[in-house]
Amino acid sequence: MKQLVILSGKGGTGKTSLAAAFAHLAHAGPVPLPVVLADADVDAANLELVLQPRRLETHDFTGGAMAAIDPERCQGCGTCERVCRFEAVLVAGDGFLRQIDPIACEGCAACVYQCPEEAIRMEPQVVGEWSRSESRYGPLFHAELRPAQENSGKLVTLVKQQARLLAMDEDLPALIVDGPPGIGCPVISAAAGADLALVVTEPTAAGLHDMQRAVEMAAHFRLPVQVVVNKADLYPEGSAAIEAACAERGLALIGQIPFDPAVGAAMMQGQPVTAYRPDSPASRAIAEIWQRLRPALMEGDSHA
Repeated sequence: MKQLVILSGKGGTGKTSLAAAFAHLAHAGPVPLPVVLADADVDAANLELVLQPRRLETHDFTGGAMAAIDPERCQGCGTCERVCRFEAVLVAGDGFLRQIDPIACEGCAACVYQCPEEAIRMEPQVVGEWSRSESRYGPLFHAELRPAQENSGKLVTLVKQQARLLAMDEDLPALIVDGPPGIGCPVISAAAGADLALVVTEPTAAGLHDMQRAVEMAAHFRLPVQVVVNKADLYPEGSAAIEAACAERGLALIGQIPFDPAVGAAMMQGQPVTAYRPDSPASRAIAEIWQRLRPALMEGDSHA
């Protein structure tokens, strides 16, 4: 099984649109390539908006833990209040007992270790959920964090792990991962174990800078990288700068996608642009990019 992870140094470059289009092209080609899809951008998981999948199962995700005070054991000594650096320990209404502010608590457990009465415990918190769905173009694993919850990368790892296990169980040759933006922990989790990273960028100064950060992150983990420029015709000088940067680093620039209103229209219809308008400029460019990527995902594919 081969893993393709789609990354970008910044958000909004078109990763989800590309992932959805690749899923469609893999399914609809003359020789279909069965794939599993994973939306690893759990902070803003929107691949399901384009693929319109049917949910088969949903499970809670337990992330961090929060302190909880046992009122029957609390003696009101105030030790927990003094050691908490986040001011999460509040005096209860009677002025004697303490209680934890769930919003302020960071789960550091300092109060647990310092409480002389052992009246405080750490309770695991359900911070989101992950789902397995069936889309028009293959199985989709995705997740959603609850409001104000932090993404540490554990949920990303869980989503990828479930997708990988299904691919192995059903002998599917490829896993396409719609990765999160940036270079932090969630991105590292999304890129772990991948065979190829496709970095999507835009022809701007910020796009070039953040592309370089994503490429350096991938290089640190010895992950092969190829680059795509989206909306390349809006600023030809910026596209030329990205092309020069890729040549300097020895990176393969495998495609430039023109700005195309059909992409936005397709998203509003809940379809990949390659299915909505296969003859549009963006669709043709994406199809060419997919033909360059497909051989790397078909190595050892018994379905081909």
